[in-house]
Amino acid sequence: MVEVSPLEDDRPKHFCGVVGMALEGDAVPHLKKALRVIQHRGQEAAGIAVFDGRSISYHRGMGLVHEVLAGRQYNALVGNCGIGHVRYSTTGSSCAENCQPIVVTTKEGELALAHNGDIVNASAIRARLQSEGWAFLSSTDSEIIVRMLATELSISPDPIKAIRTVMKVLEGSYSITLMLGGRVFGFRDPLGFRPLCIGKLPGGYALSSESAVFDVMHGEFLRDVLPGEIVEINTNTVMSTRTPAAPHFAHCMFEWVYFARPDSVMDGREVYQVRTEIGHILAKEQPAVADVVVPVPDSGRAHALGYAEASGIPYAEGFMKNRYIERTFILPDQSQRDEGVLLKLSPIRSTIQGKRVVIVDDSIVRGTTMRKIVQMTRRAGAKEVHVRIGCPPVIAPCFYGIDMKTREQFAAMNRTPAQIAELITADSVGYLSQAGLVKALNMPESELCLACVNGEYPTRIPGEKMRFQRTLEV
Repeated sequence: MVEVSPLEDDRPKHFCGVVGMALEGDAVPHLKKALRVIQHRGQEAAGIAVFDGRSISYHRGMGLVHEVLAGRQYNALVGNCGIGHVRYSTTGSSCAENCQPIVVTTKEGELALAHNGDIVNASAIRARLQSEGWAFLSSTDSEIIVRMLATELSISPDPIKAIRTVMKVLEGSYSITLMLGGRVFGFRDPLGFRPLCIGKLPGGYALSSESAVFDVMHGEFLRDVLPGEIVEINTNTVMSTRTPAAPHFAHCMFEWVYFARPDSVMDGREVYQVRTEIGHILAKEQPAVADVVVPVPDSGRAHALGYAEASGIPYAEGFMKNRYIERTFILPDQSQRDEGVLLKLSPIRSTIQGKRVVIVDDSIVRGTTMRKIVQMTRRAGAKEVHVRIGCPPVIAPCFYGIDMKTREQFAAMNRTPAQIAELITADSVGYLSQAGLVKALNMPESELCLACVNGEYPTRIPGEKMRFQRTLEV
């Protein structure tokens, strides 16, 4: 059972966030701080592993960063280099055994690994390894990676060679921080699905899923880890090893639309700027006759600001988000989930009453949460409620680290915008077009993963159409 906030129930769930550091002083408090900066990427579990000069120690568990990284075991950790992880489960169940970093002993010493992404051929690799007599302690694809690395290190002591060999076998998305003894590495899949970046901190260097970590920690964002690149950081420098580049990349568009912090920069694009531009284009593509533009907090805020700027309709906060409500388990009972939305969000009546309202948000998946928000807006006295969404309709599953696995859950599946509006009880619904999204991102379409909105996948998925493929193979 996954523990998330009620308002987030209908949002796409991301897999994880990772960090790595090599500092002159104790890295433990800095790793904790970095994980708190990227807590939005996973609220289910957290952990860090550090090297104290002799061995790797670690502490991990279920819960938020400040809950897990506390107490006697955490306080006993010390080390000037380490890695960290925050988790939301997509491959592998929600349990303590699947918390990361994963730590194992190899011929070349102790190894710790933190992984963000999904390996699409994990089942085939696991079945092959089990047939060879391997046993697994968890259900995560991350354990497969760490065990393959351990095997390669038993053949050759060169960690770069081991990583390159394993990368040739893995298919799917992965941004990984890894520690072998006192050496810290980061590497990213050749298609660049998930972000990973390099920063300079006082007293050393760091790796993180998002650049906002370096800003908060008074550091400097240097650059992204390139797709297919392996980097090693220490207190003095960053060393790079390139692997053969893919002909096209597959940066996940949802990173800019929803997942990442607005103040992060990924693959050369500031997230806030992209979201504001999405709002500008959305206003031109999906205009509305209305009195006020209101965001769904917090992810819809930059989209809504852009929409208001381009449309000339006044922007105002229409909902108050209760940031202090206790976390609740998502239960099968829909009435409990509905009550959770009402506890988490409440309308500002002076903004809404008697007005034609445009609600702007980043995405609609199942539509259950947006339906409650629309009905809440009507009860607050809105004359009309129009919904505008900052990405195209989600119509296909994600196999690369977002918890959207079946087509049946999607509100947009086999429905027109008018039918979706009826489903969520809005007067109208308007989505950003795929062309509009690509324009806002200012990247070639061939460099993006748009599979969840067009059904064309960057890697081979049985029964699915591969990107650039003319027809679906039967």
